[in-house]
Amino acid sequence: MQDILPAADDWKAGLPHRPNVGICLFNRSGLVFAGRLVPNPDGWPDPERTAPGADWSMPQGGIDPGEDIEAAARRELWEETGVTTATLLAITDDWILYDFPSRGAPTHKLHPFRGQRQRWAAFRFEGEDGEVRIDAAHTHEPAEFLEWAWRPLADLPGIGLHHRRPVYQQVLTLFGRFAAT
Repeated sequence: MQDILPAADDWKAGLPHRPNVGICLFNRSGLVFAGRLVPNPDGWPDPERTAPGADWSMPQGGIDPGEDIEAAARRELWEETGVTTATLLAITDDWILYDFPSRGAPTHKLHPFRGQRQRWAAFRFEGEDGEVRIDAAHTHEPAEFLEWAWRPLADLPGIGLHHRRPVYQQVLTLFGRFAAT
């Protein structure tokens, strides 16, 4: 009798998607904030692994229980970039889902989830570039980004983490009207 191996994604069965918010921060020229993620060291328990050429991201993070989408987006924007000078442009009506490519270690905060379900918020940055702080010295959270740049939104589906690229393509469709052409 031959052993039957479980499908690679069987670990996802029955697990929920974590409520999450993604942020498109557009500057006055219609370019979007993108940060090159801090790489995951070998053995790191995070299921969202970076790869060379697939390591750029827009800010995103979990939604706390009872927190509304705009408040979560503003909190995550501040935690990851230090930015507070931003005007809300739009929030998506629907959730966008993505699955993690692997399961985090049991001690990792993302371990109980199969992926994330996101609402996206678009903001117009009204401040000066000096307001952006990716070193996270202003918060108790670890730094997310090594470097940052204003980039065309259309670049993100080609430079983001592989499993997030379809999400970025949807965000481009939803928020392309705010982007530089």
